[in-house]
Amino acid sequence: MKHLEEYRNADIAARYLDDIHKVVTRPWSIMEICGGQTHSLVRNGIIELLPQSINMVHGPGCPVCVTPVAIIDKAIHLSRMSRVVLCSFGDMLRVPGTRESLLSAKAAGADVRLVYSPLDVVQLAKKSPGSKFVFLAAGFETTAPANALALIQAEKLGLDNFYVLSAQVLVPPAMELLLSDADTQVDGFLAAGHVCAITGYMAYLPLARQHQVPIVITGFEVLDLLLGILHCVRQLEHGEAEVANQYARVVKPNGNSQAREWMARVFEVSDREWRGIGTIPQSGLEPSIKYRRFDANFAFAMANVPAETSHSCIAGQILKGMKKPGDCASFRKECTPLHPLGAPMVSSEGACAAYFNYAKISS
Repeated sequence: MKHLEEYRNADIAARYLDDIHKVVTRPWSIMEICGGQTHSLVRNGIIELLPQSINMVHGPGCPVCVTPVAIIDKAIHLSRMSRVVLCSFGDMLRVPGTRESLLSAKAAGADVRLVYSPLDVVQLAKKSPGSKFVFLAAGFETTAPANALALIQAEKLGLDNFYVLSAQVLVPPAMELLLSDADTQVDGFLAAGHVCAITGYMAYLPLARQHQVPIVITGFEVLDLLLGILHCVRQLEHGEAEVANQYARVVKPNGNSQAREWMARVFEVSDREWRGIGTIPQSGLEPSIKYRRFDANFAFAMANVPAETSHSCIAGQILKGMKKPGDCASFRKECTPLHPLGAPMVSSEGACAAYFNYAKISS
């Protein structure tokens, strides 16, 4: 297949769906890790077409959704400092902090700017040496290489006014947590193809073997997801637990060696808090000692103000696959895209936003 439309072929999709219906003989819960997969599943009506015995549950693979309130509060605090410019991707601007969002801080006069790349922030810092530019670096392994490259570029330019506030997280430790949690029932995974395009899939082999769970790497188009579900169900029905690469046109066993080299050069692994989930050991990326002068946590004095989330929001349970958006009493009521209580209603990859915009049913 050469063209995008080919991965949306209705006849092939119908054939895959028929195969899934023929193969499945018992209930299975399959978690798609990435919010992009969730949106495609809901937007294209795939969840409604699957056998009722297949329960698709939605995982923590939305970087905006898992960014903790404390980091949002830090970003807002920085944006209000004199001569500090806080830069971020668009979705992050509306994520609720304890009392407000970056967007409301901007409306109140803070210098908050939307950017499309961390390298744009490097150029802004180069052109305006009198200001300090902080990039809110949220994301999974997919965006980490670009963030690393920005730090490498800042070092080459000798900049002393460019910083990152890291909210970067890693996928395999989150999967390990879910598989070790007695309250989370996941029989199989659809792993995120864009993450594996960077990292490869070798890191998933120990997870599949230790927990005896199939992991199928997929893309985001209709045929990608249906074929991934079919592969996953076949493994479950036969008692197999392997890592299958359904997204071979993009994902290679060892991923992108140049991107991984940049990440290893610039970052070190650390414990990281995930919004609604808690601290996951060795699940974050921070600038290494060599690049620590670019770390906003070290460069700016910031008081540790206790962060609070909405008591009405069940984002943590949704991100762990324990609940679905329709299970939340606030869904479509107090919580909407215009007035979100939690990040999953804000992000273009958030499960709550997907169900709000596309689902015919509320859960």
